Amino acid sequence: MSFSRAAWGGVKVVHSYREVNKCVHVLADVGCSLELKSIFFDVAPDHIRILLNEDVMGMTISRLVTVKRPHDGTRSIITTVMAVAFGVFIGISLPSLHIPKISFSSALGHSFNVSIAEIDRFTADLDKALFISESSGTKRIEFLGSMRLPMMFVSTNPPGAESLPAGIVVSESDLYLRRLWGEPSEDLKKKPKYLVTFTVGYAQRKNIDAAVQKFSDEFAILLFHYDGRTTEWDQYEWSKNAIHISARKQTKWWYAKRFLHPDIVSAYEFIFIWDEDLGLEHFNGDRYIELVEKHGLEISQPGLGANSGFTWEMTKKKDDGEVHKYTEERPGRCNDPNLPPCAAFVEIMAPVFSRRAWLCVWHMIQNDLVHGWGLDFALRRCAQPAHEKIGVVDEQWIVHQTIPTLGNQGESDHGKDKYIAVKTRCKSEWAEFQTRLTNADKGYLKGLRRSMRS
Repeated sequence: MSFSRAAWGGVKVVHSYREVNKCVHVLADVGCSLELKSIFFDVAPDHIRILLNEDVMGMTISRLVTVKRPHDGTRSIITTVMAVAFGVFIGISLPSLHIPKISFSSALGHSFNVSIAEIDRFTADLDKALFISESSGTKRIEFLGSMRLPMMFVSTNPPGAESLPAGIVVSESDLYLRRLWGEPSEDLKKKPKYLVTFTVGYAQRKNIDAAVQKFSDEFAILLFHYDGRTTEWDQYEWSKNAIHISARKQTKWWYAKRFLHPDIVSAYEFIFIWDEDLGLEHFNGDRYIELVEKHGLEISQPGLGANSGFTWEMTKKKDDGEVHKYTEERPGRCNDPNLPPCAAFVEIMAPVFSRRAWLCVWHMIQNDLVHGWGLDFALRRCAQPAHEKIGVVDEQWIVHQTIPTLGNQGESDHGKDKYIAVKTRCKSEWAEFQTRLTNADKGYLKGLRRSMRS
């Protein structure tokens, strides 16, 4: 049997559960924050075993408590619950609480329904057949793959992977292209440190070809194709080593949400999510990275040259330094000099994110709001203090050509021209995104207020 925390609270013998609750609250009073995550019952004829996972002061503790089963059912449950409380007390009283995570690695802490003798037998069987080489044939490999093994539960594994041994869990990936032959360890001559993505149509191939030349082999190139044309790009030698992902009439934020999950791009220190209509004549990728690291920028963009289409003063190139983090806007636009659009602000045509910032930003991107309007004002939530961690790199600047290529991929809607229809969707998405964000803020603040009053 297994009970959720809520279900366990509704068990008929509620008076014994309340006794545990009292014990928990007493422990909390002395500085221990405790939450029972799950209780597993393994019922045998003469005993009851409970696997208990709890959070204690931010640490994960796994305990298995075994108690004899009396003949009286009620007394059995009371004894069990008190044993749980005693186990919790022992766990909290350990002197090694300063360790970030505690995992009691006894056999019962990670694998249950198995004895020490059985574990020794399993280990011996594995040791006998452990050596595998190319000359082993498949028989030994098949033997290992079909061995009987104990049931496992590793609470520190990612959710859903608790039944795997920790040593086999790979929770992150990358976009490195690999061979179909040879040794995996020899696949990569070089591991790029940064990722550059462009969302492209074939019509802009010459502009993208020129842009790619501004990035060294420290940068991996990923093209998102919104027009379905991919193989034609092989006329460029660099394209044969690039990554190509195609889905017709989709935006870069649609692609980013689906293909740039933080666990997939964790190998890259910085991630460029750029439009296709950018002129990079005065830009160098390696120097840009030097500057964002020098000035501690978690979220950035190149300054926009004089021939760019402008919306905000903040993103205009300034001539008096390497980067800028503040600007003066038109009267009435900035309520606070440290807040957007006068600071803590970049636009969405050419943002660059650190690995840490992208982990936050990715979660904020909405699945159905594909144009990304409104993200520019919200990015400050993902780099703190935002007025210091977000900025514009003036020394390495670009030109935003404002070519409406993606807008031309739209369709007429209610008599509107296809470009106007796309623009209308952009504006409505901005309003919807801000509404969702405001409602989420309200929900958080209400919950915070309730917790402070209780």
